[in-house]
Amino acid sequence: MWQSTMPLTFGTLAAFPLLEIHAQFSSMRALTRRKFLRTSILGGLAAPWLGRGAAFAQDETAGSPAGFHEGVSADEILLGTSAAFSGPSRGLGIELYRGAQACFTRVNEQGGVGGRRIALRLYDDGYQPVPSVQNTMELLLRDRVFALFGYVGTPTVTRVLPILKKFQEENVYMFFPFTGAQPQREPPYGEFAFNLRASYREETAGLVENFLRIGRRRIAVFYQADAYGRSGWAGVREALGARGEQIVGEATYTRGAAYGRGMGEQVEILRNSSPDAVICIGAYGACAAFLRDAIDLGLEVPIANLSFVGSENLLQLITDSVDDSERYTRYLVNSQVVPSYEDESIPVVREYAELMDRYRPEVPEPLRQPDYVPFDRSFVSLEGFVNAKMLVEILGRMGDSPSRARLEQAVFTVRDYDLGIGEMVSFSEQRRQGMQRLYYTVVDQGRFVPLDDWRARFG
Repeated sequence: MWQSTMPLTFGTLAAFPLLEIHAQFSSMRALTRRKFLRTSILGGLAAPWLGRGAAFAQDETAGSPAGFHEGVSADEILLGTSAAFSGPSRGLGIELYRGAQACFTRVNEQGGVGGRRIALRLYDDGYQPVPSVQNTMELLLRDRVFALFGYVGTPTVTRVLPILKKFQEENVYMFFPFTGAQPQREPPYGEFAFNLRASYREETAGLVENFLRIGRRRIAVFYQADAYGRSGWAGVREALGARGEQIVGEATYTRGAAYGRGMGEQVEILRNSSPDAVICIGAYGACAAFLRDAIDLGLEVPIANLSFVGSENLLQLITDSVDDSERYTRYLVNSQVVPSYEDESIPVVREYAELMDRYRPEVPEPLRQPDYVPFDRSFVSLEGFVNAKMLVEILGRMGDSPSRARLEQAVFTVRDYDLGIGEMVSFSEQRRQGMQRLYYTVVDQGRFVPLDDWRARFG
């Protein structure tokens, strides 16, 4: 059963004077943090988005302040998530959650971690930064979660990282966000997050290297006009610059653009630069629209996307809206940070497939989108599953007494750990990203398959 919590609205804020908030959360006592809370809460009183987020706990007891200390009770560990469960990028948050939940459900059925069930507090931010900040404050102040997990997107995560810095004495960490951007990998905020996936810098460098290797040197960029898009754009520029090349054309779009929006203007801008290939840094709605309009307007060159795009959602938009989808998808190549979800020779993929079939996880009813049909398998849900499996291992390394203060050191004990994915996972004080491997996929007969020969496909 899912339990709703009261969103933080103007009325509820007015009922909690600042002094009462500080008394209730007495452990948050640093002066800088008080100033931060005062600024955030008072600034929020005039914000029109307050109250938009919806929160749900895994069962009747999850998230209840009574009996919890730092998100841990005698029988539960409470994690907090703010992600896109609505809006044009909702498929990312939904599928990431579904994969993680398949793993957590199995763990809970087997008795949890050290006898404690894993519970999730979910908030919807619609892939928008301001609601994500509000949700995070709820998770830290009202829900008092053990750790943050399963966040989606660079524009949201980059706005949350300063909050974690302000709460650094509380040892609150973010685990495995669905973003490959640099801010959670570098100072001043890298010490507050742990990443499992490869970075956008690595993804863009891999795409650039493969295009250059087959003689496609004139590379243009289509990107989302925000922190995510700029992070990917910077990665392309850096990779090209290291090889004596430069971006030949660039065009942007506004975050939140849906598939129905025309991208003809962006296509014309890039076509005028005569590119040999285009690298897209965006979400599935806008990137599918760009692919559609590029082919319709004659820009028939390889069009690449990063893993964040949501490959299955992009492909579905194309196949559902055009008569000859192969004409469009033959130019598509997507990088991935997890292997093919069809390759059950890989142990973690085999486990993922079994548990997705067994539990068929769905987001809680109040967050469900009636017109969204989940995928049986996807790269995003596989990543969510892998993230959850790694976090369970870390939690288990704290034994019978999990605490925020011991969490970081528990992560650092992970050295050459076999997650079953074909790559050993390691963390340390100097290494806060567990994996680096990349995979490349193309569409064949309406599904994504591994790309083994770049020259044969795009040379």
